[in-house]
Amino acid sequence: MDVKGENCMDIVAWILIIAFFVIAFIGLIYPIIPSVIFIIGGFIVYGLFYSFSDLPWWFWVIEILLVVLLFGADTVSNLVGVKKFGGSKAGMWGSTIGLLIGPFVIPFAGILIGPFLGAVLAELFVTKSSWEQALKTGGGALIGVLTSIVTKGIVQIGMILLFFIVI
Repeated sequence: MDVKGENCMDIVAWILIIAFFVIAFIGLIYPIIPSVIFIIGGFIVYGLFYSFSDLPWWFWVIEILLVVLLFGADTVSNLVGVKKFGGSKAGMWGSTIGLLIGPFVIPFAGILIGPFLGAVLAELFVTKSSWEQALKTGGGALIGVLTSIVTKGIVQIGMILLFFIVI
């Protein structure tokens, strides 16, 4: 391949890799997007265009551990947020459903409003909680979501920084 062809392939490779990483961060706002898959996808695109030997076994072990941390942080943040404020299982389910639906109904703000409303409505209609308790649970859901977004964002940045350090 000539120099122009190699430069063109480099540009295509890096556009794809960066696009995958950007989509991963969009997944923080639209949780239906599997962020971690796009980050790993960026690593795989790199390996396909360049070489997987640039990414040693210990890199993959650390990244897999960070993936497990991401899934755990997401689940624990929501659970702790709702439970700490006295919410029920219905509140947790309502928060989760609101988290998935909210961003599509109300772009950007839905990530915050959805879990709050989902938890409040579940507490009011399923467990017949008082307004005060339902709002408290909704606040816990909101805190859980915010904690999860920040934690996942930090872990994702760490995953990507490790990638750039290794290559």
